[in-house]
Amino acid sequence: MSEIKNLQPTCIWKNFHALTQVPRPSGHLEKIQQFLLDFAASVGVEAFKDPAGNIVMRKPATPGMENRKGVILQAHMDMVPQKSPESTHDFVTDPIEPWIDGDWVKARGTTLGADNGMGVAAIMAVMEAKDMKHGPIDALITADEETGMFGANDLPENELQGDILLNLDSETWGKFVIGSAGGIDVTATLEYKEVETDPEDKAVRVTLKGFRGGHSGLEIHEGRANANKQMVRFVREAIEECEARLATWHGGNMRNAIPFKAEVVLTLPAENVEALKELVADWKADFEDQFKNIESGIEMYAEEIEAPKTEVPVEIQDNLVNAIYACHDGVIRMIPSYPTVVETSSNLAIIDIEGGRAALKILARSSREDMKDYIVKTLESCFSMAGMRVETAGSYGGWDPNPDSEILHHLLGIYKELNGEDGIIQVDHAGLECSVILGKYPHLDVVSLGPTMRSPHTTSERCFIPSIAPFWALLKKALEEIPLK
Repeated sequence: MSEIKNLQPTCIWKNFHALTQVPRPSGHLEKIQQFLLDFAASVGVEAFKDPAGNIVMRKPATPGMENRKGVILQAHMDMVPQKSPESTHDFVTDPIEPWIDGDWVKARGTTLGADNGMGVAAIMAVMEAKDMKHGPIDALITADEETGMFGANDLPENELQGDILLNLDSETWGKFVIGSAGGIDVTATLEYKEVETDPEDKAVRVTLKGFRGGHSGLEIHEGRANANKQMVRFVREAIEECEARLATWHGGNMRNAIPFKAEVVLTLPAENVEALKELVADWKADFEDQFKNIESGIEMYAEEIEAPKTEVPVEIQDNLVNAIYACHDGVIRMIPSYPTVVETSSNLAIIDIEGGRAALKILARSSREDMKDYIVKTLESCFSMAGMRVETAGSYGGWDPNPDSEILHHLLGIYKELNGEDGIIQVDHAGLECSVILGKYPHLDVVSLGPTMRSPHTTSERCFIPSIAPFWALLKKALEEIPLK
């Protein structure tokens, strides 16, 4: 684990290693907030926690650089807490266990937290550097980005001092992001009165897992299987062919992650149990065939368990299954002017049905406000027909691209000088806090960049070691050559 501290450049890797030792899942940020404040005090820079829970650091210009434009370096402190089914990791108390696998740093059984720990580590390296020339620098390390951009949404106005925002939350080295999608949380709920299970019925727990999951913005276009959407195909046929009844359903655990696991408990007549098990085997084979070029390691199995005392009423069950089946999941449209980039999508992320309450949680994204409204109304229509209450929250707008950005062309020039090739300008479907911050600080010139990471929001999350050194070299040179005011 400590081996990553010895990777180059050590100023980045030692800070990232320190971050892996501090629990920081979204919603539980007290330890990381204090860690960052203590770090700032130890390196002699001003720092404070604002009313939104963000940590702000300020480093004055080095002598002779006071006439340069002020730069805000921005990243988020929280990480997505995903773990493998066999892991006993507690994200609230346990450190992450990173390890080196060839050119990649990974974590044992959990998400790595390179999203966005690498951005925070780079900010820490800048704050503690004694040999770097730069103009005035603010650092904004936001709270709870992964669960709704709460830190950015509640960011006080007039808190930041700067002209340029460098967001360090992009995940492909050499690509400079100048636009991103907006998003909104959609939640559909239904309260119902459970009914008693037939005492003659048996119960079977069916588990579907082993899908890749992934980031619901960056990887939504890859055709990866959504465990909830695949499970509903089986459940509907089990109801029709095996007289099954739904008792519980639990699938997914993060709105911005494609769910890789879903589990249902079904009750049914004893004489139909074997037929249900055969149906499970058939669907597993179908999923393996349908996703053979995308997914591997698919598991689907049935276990007989003690029958629950209650289950979902049949009319409620049918409405819920129909709504889950009909709910749009995946890409709706690509951006016409950027046909390789997703414009609008939705991710049926979480299903929890148990104890008289059903809750379905979706993250809808779009780079157009009218299309974001379209997908929200599509989902509302679907769930309303099932008698569900539909609520929205956490809406944030898209970030409109500015291809004439001064800082963009400054970064592109340095990138070509250092790497001998042109950087790539990109618009992302993943949501970035840039759009929210621009809403409060519209004068800012903004670009997002970062080292290469893959499969964020999954236990396969990994960071590409060879991308860190050139990323750090570019960031240092960009700060040393920031334009004049």
